[in-house]
Amino acid sequence: MHPSVHARTDGSKPAVIMAGSGVAVSYDQLDRRSNQIAHYLRGQGIGTGDTVALCLENRAEYFDVVWGAQRSGLIFVAISNRLTADEIAYILQDSGAKLLFTSSYLNPQLPAIAGQCPGVPVANLDDPATVAAIDAMPGEPIADERAGADMLYSSGTTGRPKGIRLPLPEDGNIAAGNSLVALAQGAFGFGGDSIYLSPAPLYHAAPLRWCMTVHKLGGTVIVMEKFDPEAALALIEKYKVNVSQWVPTHFTRMLKLPEDVRLRYDVSSLKSAVHAAAPCPVPVKQAMIDWWGPVLKEYYAGTEGNGFTFISSEEWLTHQGSVGRALLGIVRICDEEGNEVPARTEGSVYFEGGGQFQYHNDADKTREATHPQGWTTLGDVGWVDEDGYLYLTDRKSFMIISGGVNIYPQEIENLLVSHPRVADAAVIGAPCPDMGERVIAIVQPLDLADAGEELAGELSSYLRQSLSGVKMPRQIDFRDELPRHATGKLYKRLLRDEYWAKAKADEALAGA
Repeated sequence: MHPSVHARTDGSKPAVIMAGSGVAVSYDQLDRRSNQIAHYLRGQGIGTGDTVALCLENRAEYFDVVWGAQRSGLIFVAISNRLTADEIAYILQDSGAKLLFTSSYLNPQLPAIAGQCPGVPVANLDDPATVAAIDAMPGEPIADERAGADMLYSSGTTGRPKGIRLPLPEDGNIAAGNSLVALAQGAFGFGGDSIYLSPAPLYHAAPLRWCMTVHKLGGTVIVMEKFDPEAALALIEKYKVNVSQWVPTHFTRMLKLPEDVRLRYDVSSLKSAVHAAAPCPVPVKQAMIDWWGPVLKEYYAGTEGNGFTFISSEEWLTHQGSVGRALLGIVRICDEEGNEVPARTEGSVYFEGGGQFQYHNDADKTREATHPQGWTTLGDVGWVDEDGYLYLTDRKSFMIISGGVNIYPQEIENLLVSHPRVADAAVIGAPCPDMGERVIAIVQPLDLADAGEELAGELSSYLRQSLSGVKMPRQIDFRDELPRHATGKLYKRLLRDEYWAKAKADEALAGA
């Protein structure tokens, strides 16, 4: 249950293949290189329980660093390389990182980062001196080897990102299994024969953890440097990919390809197409099952690791819109007072009996996420049916209150993205003197030339077929691109802040 084990039994097998460059790393090489990173870290005075960070693009060395930190008993923090210098510096300071692994990609921002974090040395993996120093290290394990753990930061969709601190494995065994390994083998069919396609950035929790799980099991990880819908299909055919992990926006972009392009590639090798990160619109998931067959396997979980639900394609076809039943923890739905509510009643989604976590340096946020019974929540709203299947409504923080009515944007967004002329959509609440908030839809058209009154009217008519009047957008705006995280999460906070700031400025101007 560790790359070092597979290095001894099948060392020449590829552990990593970079899709664009074709660079391949065998289990032998991964074992040796991660040992060298471990020795390098000890040489920098970084010991068990300390924290290191990495801010890298998708590249083969990513796994050298995370496995090197994992076998050194460290807390390793994966930082998005798309963040600003201030945002990266905040995470370095907040996490207490003692070293930052990075690359020349970050060179323009390094002076500003160093100015705010002068005590954090940088190991640039494109710097010949750094590479030589690591290469000079022994390829055998360090003397005090023990298991470490990741500490990943939330995407910051509703404010400053928070580090999710999980306890270090108690026994310290680097090859010990965990709940994700068990779920990968049981629910998703992963194993030593897995050829796994990872189309998303490695700094995000799901891609990083799934890739490392495949390595624990001895499979091969195909990593896309950057997602492209047609390239993903070509990779499935080329490598006979049998397992993969996606987010709904990946599906949407592949479905928007011309039919002759989509059907050009053989995807019959796929046995398990795992997806999560955001609820998948029903029409999108139905179209994917029609195309790929009943291989879609959905789960609901968070970086916090406090619970896990699962649903197969076969189950979903009879429970459309559900994210499944709990495999880890027990789902509890509670009202505003924390009381459990009956089936088919919306409320806050809690897990009982799942993994424990805390938000680093934020006891208040940890307390807010914890029910008096000790159950924990990710902040989502939903309901369960009589069979225990969970249906997500939206995140509580995104709820719009208009005229005293609670409106969940996800329902409206799901309808919008199912329209053939829409590539992406976001729905927010903006200030309204009469109703408190009014519903605004911000749409990315498939063809930007379509943006305008004609398309807005068409979309309004389309929505009106399914939505009550109170949920209808009072305004439809168009953008060439929405501020979406590379993992599929929408930075709705940025849009909401923009519209609220504009409303405040207009109000001040009117009163002047």
